[in-house]
Amino acid sequence: MSDYIVRATAADSSIRAFAITSREMVETARIDHNTSPTMTAALGRLLTGGAMMGSMMKGEKDLLTLQIQCSGPAQGLTVTADSKGNVKGFAVNPNVDLPPNKIGKLDVGGALDLGVLSVIKDLGMKEPYVGQCQLQTGEIAEDLTYYFATSEQIPSAVGLGVLIDTDGSVKQAGGFIIQLMPFTPDDVIEKLEKRIGEISSVTEMLEKGLTPEEILEEILGEMNLVVTDTIPAAFSCDCSKEKVSRALATISKKDLEDIINDGESIEVKCQFCNKAYQFGIDELKEIRG
Repeated sequence: MSDYIVRATAADSSIRAFAITSREMVETARIDHNTSPTMTAALGRLLTGGAMMGSMMKGEKDLLTLQIQCSGPAQGLTVTADSKGNVKGFAVNPNVDLPPNKIGKLDVGGALDLGVLSVIKDLGMKEPYVGQCQLQTGEIAEDLTYYFATSEQIPSAVGLGVLIDTDGSVKQAGGFIIQLMPFTPDDVIEKLEKRIGEISSVTEMLEKGLTPEEILEEILGEMNLVVTDTIPAAFSCDCSKEKVSRALATISKKDLEDIINDGESIEVKCQFCNKAYQFGIDELKEIRG
């Protein structure tokens, strides 16, 4: 089954909710970047959250970037998503592997350690919107929950999960984001908080075979859940040789001269998907102009 995002409302539209199955996108990222299990989980969680947050945007050309800069060995993560379920991303250091944390899980928090989460929304205005918060745990779901509360003043519950198989591939991945509108009644908030405290983890629900719709049903089933929309989601990079050429054209003429004088073709890789592009001497001379 391909990845997809479900958008829904509950409690007479006083709650909005999103859920996703993202195994294929996280596995694509793992293969493209050859990530270690710990970094597969870290990047996978951010891709999963980013895809849902991207689907919250309205405009066709709106772009969301989630960037984590951190002091841990991971060094950082970047994910970019559009409003149509397309997402791409990379880890600065894809090979970090740490012993399991104290509850026996992959130590994503240890890989990230202290840091800052930046959320950049390019909505076609003169300047993009930038919101920032300190990482709270480095486990990503809690950090996004904190971001929504502090930067956007939207009380939210974020659940993200990536389950790695024994061969290092992605067995399950998915998540949910549930948000309270300003007019949510107190009794609904109490009921939701109680329910969030009772549910099993995202990966457990996915392992039981629950779909995104069923995950939301599990959490919001007693609150008049209404699924409003379903959109496909995928790891998708829009890089091209032409775009890489434009990037090469931004480096100084002196640096381009040095590359040309070396007399050998060069290979440039896309940061987001690791696809390699070759440029011969004649092409480099054309770029130099």
